[in-house]
Order: sequence, then C-alpha cells, then structure tokens
Amino acid sequence: MSFDENAGMLKKIAVLAAFAASFSLRAETLPPVELYVPKVCLACIDWAEYLRQNGFKVTVQETGDIDAVKRRFKVPAEVASRMTARVAGYFVEGHVPAGDIRELLKEKPKARGIAVPGLPMGAPGREASGADFICEQGCTIIDRENAPPRREFFDTLLVLPDGRTKVWARH
Repeated sequence: MSFDENAGMLKKIAVLAAFAASFSLRAETLPPVELYVPKVCLACIDWAEYLRQNGFKVTVQETGDIDAVKRRFKVPAEVASRMTARVAGYFVEGHVPAGDIRELLKEKPKARGIAVPGLPMGAPGREASGADFICEQGCTIIDRENAPPRREFFDTLLVLPDGRTKVWARH
C-alpha cells in the first residue's frame, strides 16, 4: 500500500471509530425515566427492565392513585394504560417500545407525550413468558394449554399539545 492509501484507510477507521463512539455516548446521555405504577403490576416491572436493557435509567414509584399521576401529566383518558412514565418533559403512557421513546427524544416534537393505549399482547413487558404468565387486570385471558401465545398489532400514538393524537409508530 502506498502512503496515500494508508492515510485514506486510517481516515476511514477514524470516522468509523467516531461514529461508534457517538452511539455509546448517546446511550450514556439518555435522560432518566420516572415510572409510576399501580401497586402489584408485574407487567410494569417487566417494562421497566426492558427499558433498562435498552440503555435507559429507570426509577419505579408505586402509587395508590395512578389516576392522579395521569391528570398531573395531562394524559388523555382515551390513551390510558396501567402505568405512566415521564422522560425529558414528555409523558410515556403504557408499554411503549424503547425505539419509539428514542425517536421522541431525537425528534423533540411539540407534544405532551406518546402512548400505547390499553394492554396489547406482545408490546414490551406484555410478552407471554411461558406457563407462569399471569394476565393482569384489563387484558384478555387465553387458554394457555390449548392456544399459543398471541401478539396483537398496536400503534404508538403521539399526543399533541391540544390532546389530539396521531400515529407515531405501528407495531
């Protein structure tokens, strides 16, 4: 290899190294997630762990009045789920995928937050996890012995400042 080829190769390696470093820096600088859950919500704990595995620092606070939390963060009743989180000034309602939260933090839209209404099966923290899977209040109970676990399609909704919604992502 000539000097010019070596210099070109070193330049490419430096660019790739900087690119890789930017990814790890982004993971380290994610804002913390404050998660508010009703007492005894196993799927909520699973979602918190899922977020941790995806680079977020999550604190979990049990509350006896989750509706008061939703009112404080202005979560519309139409998009409500079991749990509510707060990250970087946005609310995150329900079992929202980590990628959707990252996209919200990257795009910074004028919005109250994002939501996955209800409790769709297959959403993060709502995966059927073997024979010990216990369905919580609000979900559909299926016969685990005779039916395979199911996955529902769901949307993540962006909640605009006036409370209207639009689809942020489809899953």
